[in-house]
Amino acid sequence: MDIRRAVGATLGIPREKLDELLRYRQSDRFSARERAALEYAERVTREDQEVTDACVAQLRKHFSDAEVVELTFIVGYQTFASKFAKAFRLVPQGFAASV
Repeated sequence: MDIRRAVGATLGIPREKLDELLRYRQSDRFSARERAALEYAERVTREDQEVTDACVAQLRKHFSDAEVVELTFIVGYQTFASKFAKAFRLVPQGFAASV
């Protein structure tokens, strides 16, 4: 999350919101749209979860077809980047340390 946290902070996402990312379901800092996207991303990336019809229905309340495609691409790309970094044992570069 190093570079992604730094980018988020640079784009103006408050540090408190970034700190609550793992608790997005309970946090009032996230909108219904953000919660739908985060749940979808979590279900796509975790082996122990399925992308359910209910999850997709909730996502489609907030995102157009094109936005769902873009979100899915971004989730997939970030998953790839994470696996790539793991394979080559790349360590965080400290981008988030200053945010």
